[in-house]
Amino acid sequence: MIKNLREQTELLREKAIDPYATSPEISPPVTPILKKEDYIRIKEEERIAKEEADKKKAEEAAKKAEEKKKKDEEKRLQAEMKETEEKIAAEAKKKMKKIFPDGIYACLDVVSGPIEKKMDTILGNTIDGLDRRYITWLALVAVVFNYNIWLCTARMVFPYHNEVANPYWITFDILTDVVNVIDIIIWQPRIQFVKGGDIITDRVVCKDHYRKSQRFMTDMISIIPFDLLCLYSGFSSVYRLNRFLRIDNFFEFSDRLESIMAKAYIWRVIRTTGYLLYALHINACAYYVASMYQGLGSTKWVYDGQGNAYLRCYYYAVRSLINIGGLNEPHTVFEITFQMTNFFIGVFVFSSLIGQMRDVIGAATAGETYFRASMDGCVDYMNTYSIPREVQNRIRTWFNYTWAAQGMLDESELLDKMPLVMRTAIAVDINLSTFQKIALFQGCDQQMLVDMLLRLKSIVYLPGDFVVKKGDIGKEMYIIKSGAVQVVGGPDNSIVFVTLKAGSVFGEISLLQSAKDGGNRRTANVKAHGFANLFVLEKKDLFDILVHYPESQKVLARKGRKLTKAKGPAPAKGNEEKPKGVALFGKKPPTPKMMKLFQNMKKAANK
Repeated sequence: MIKNLREQTELLREKAIDPYATSPEISPPVTPILKKEDYIRIKEEERIAKEEADKKKAEEAAKKAEEKKKKDEEKRLQAEMKETEEKIAAEAKKKMKKIFPDGIYACLDVVSGPIEKKMDTILGNTIDGLDRRYITWLALVAVVFNYNIWLCTARMVFPYHNEVANPYWITFDILTDVVNVIDIIIWQPRIQFVKGGDIITDRVVCKDHYRKSQRFMTDMISIIPFDLLCLYSGFSSVYRLNRFLRIDNFFEFSDRLESIMAKAYIWRVIRTTGYLLYALHINACAYYVASMYQGLGSTKWVYDGQGNAYLRCYYYAVRSLINIGGLNEPHTVFEITFQMTNFFIGVFVFSSLIGQMRDVIGAATAGETYFRASMDGCVDYMNTYSIPREVQNRIRTWFNYTWAAQGMLDESELLDKMPLVMRTAIAVDINLSTFQKIALFQGCDQQMLVDMLLRLKSIVYLPGDFVVKKGDIGKEMYIIKSGAVQVVGGPDNSIVFVTLKAGSVFGEISLLQSAKDGGNRRTANVKAHGFANLFVLEKKDLFDILVHYPESQKVLARKGRKLTKAKGPAPAKGNEEKPKGVALFGKKPPTPKMMKLFQNMKKAANK
């Protein structure tokens, strides 16, 4: 170590003495200097080598691209061949499918052709889905469906098949199948349908539409006569389970019936009750099967085989599903499992059905609930502000009569929800004939009358209510929808000049008279005689309509002047002399007898 230190010290000392001394490390070799020709040759060789390498790479890339293109072309050709084969197979399959149904349809048309022609004279070529005849037929189809779903399940489970009962079962089965076949062949191909907003009434198109629908396939499957297998395996209703597929017909009947019923909630309640009874029916069948599995009378829980089997099992289902209780305790694992399942299903099913029943009843009484809430709110308001009892009684009477007469407080709430076409149809049907009889509107544009009908407002007046009073400004005309009004006068309005009944019109002249000089003042008192429901047309609404009918406006103005002149007061006579002087005061009235008596007594006292 000391030796090394001394050597390094010597080197450093030399460097300090000789500043040009180099490092002890070995210097790199010096690059040799080439001649120009050699340098050019070397660079040319490098360029050539690089070009050859690039050319080789390009050839390899082109070769790979060519191979890839060939592979892609092969794949494309294979895909096209596969697609062509699939297309040919699909077309062949489609042709086979088309040929097979067409053959079936042709056979059906040949068999049912004469019957269809005879039915054309009764039902017509097509029939509307809301036609009462079709709904009546659907009722029969619904009865057939219920026969199958109720009795087929009962016959599968309970011992109702024997030599005595079987002929009756066969007869009823055949009759119900005939009804289904008639429905498929005669009725369903005639039902009209909507396509692109148009109602299709062509018989051929309607039949083709039905036969291409999923419902037709379901209907055809539902009438396959699996019952014929009973000839080999014994009589059983299990072969009629395909009849259950006609459930769409039951729901269609339900929808159609609701659409024509005035109180559809009645059918909804009946239908929901039917669901409840059928759930109990299925549970009764399941209980009997469980009892057979365990052995009739083997335990206290199962059916003991005594009495009517169906009634006893149905009684168990009612007590079990509705959770009434009072049942025999299950003993085996199977019995406990069955009973627990019954309880769970009962809670779920019956809570759903009770909720549905609540909704049905709530929807049925929604209008009356709204009426009661409106009346109660009005009564609370009157009590808050201490309205006189007589006024409160009249308001209650108005509420009760309006609800009883129209089933709603404001007809406009219902009509406003309808499209304009529907509102126009209702207004024309109710009031157009009455408007056409009004002398003021005769000769006017019919469309103007229709527009006026849409502006009418319904108002109910109580007995004794004044519709108009003498001297009031006339701003409305009135049409009597129901009830009657009286034109009255005299000191206490006890004189009845005329009674106007339903269909009459009054106040029409006030619509066209000017307010200048009191020209549109009411000239008589009109009050309701009993309850009166009136349609009211305001002057503002009439003027808004007349802007679009200038010719009718001229006609109304001319007729209004004539009617005003005809009904106006008679002019005063010009040759009548006016009283003058003392004659203005009239004849002096005689002195009362009591005054004469006092005068005579005074004269006697003076004497």
